[in-house]
Amino acid sequence: MKPTLLLAAMAVSLVAMPAAAQDERVMTTQMANATLLTISATGISRSAPDIANVSAGVVTQAETADDAMRQNRERMERVVSALRSAGIKREDIQTSNLNLSPQYRYGENQPPRLTGYQVQNMVSVTLRDIGDAGSVLDALVSQGANQINGPSFSIEDSEGAMNDARRDAMAKARERADIYAGAAGMSVARIVSISEGGHHSPPPMPMMRAMSDVAEDMSTPVEPGQLGLNANVTVVYELK
Repeated sequence: MKPTLLLAAMAVSLVAMPAAAQDERVMTTQMANATLLTISATGISRSAPDIANVSAGVVTQAETADDAMRQNRERMERVVSALRSAGIKREDIQTSNLNLSPQYRYGENQPPRLTGYQVQNMVSVTLRDIGDAGSVLDALVSQGANQINGPSFSIEDSEGAMNDARRDAMAKARERADIYAGAAGMSVARIVSISEGGHHSPPPMPMMRAMSDVAEDMSTPVEPGQLGLNANVTVVYELK
C-alpha cells in the first residue's frame, strides 16, 4: 500500500477509535503539500513535597459572648506562642477565620432558646520543615488547639517540577510520532507547532482529625509521600 493510502486508512481508524488512553490523542491530516501528524501527550513529574500547610484553631463555648471570646483569646494566644516557639515565622501564620455565633436549643412546638455563644478562631500555618510537622501539631494541641485540618503538601519550586513534566510530555510525543510515522512508511521531518494545555496536580489528601485524644508520649505521624505534577502538550509534526 502506498504511503498516502496507508495514512488515509490510519486517519479513518483513529477517528473511529474510542479514547481509551486519556493522556494521548493522535490525528493525521493531509494538506496540499504536507502530511501532518498531531499528537497530544501528558508528562508526569513526581517530587517529594517540601511544604506542609495546616489550619489550626480553637473553638470555645460559653453562656455569654464576652466569656466565649475571652476563653478563645487566651487559648489562641498560647497556640500562636507555641507556633512561634517551634520556629514558625510570623509571615507564615495568618488568621483564616474568626467567627462568633449564638447557639440555640430547638424543641418541638417551642421557639428556639438561646443557650450560649460559640467562637471559632482559625489560623493557616505554613510549615517549611516537614520533618517537624508531627511535633508542631502535638504542641498546638497541648496549648489548647482543638481543631486541626490538614496537612496538605506542596512543592515550593513547583515551576521546576513542572518543567520536568513538560520535558517528559515532549519526549512521549516524539516517541509516539516516530511510531506512527514508521508504521506509515514515513519519518518525522519537523515540528510545525507546540501548544501547552492545562496542567494539574492530584488533589491533596488532607488529614482531618479532632486532636483532643493525641497520645502524650509520641509525636503524631505525618507522611508526606510524593506529589505528581502533570503537563499536557499538543505537538503537530510534518512527516516526510
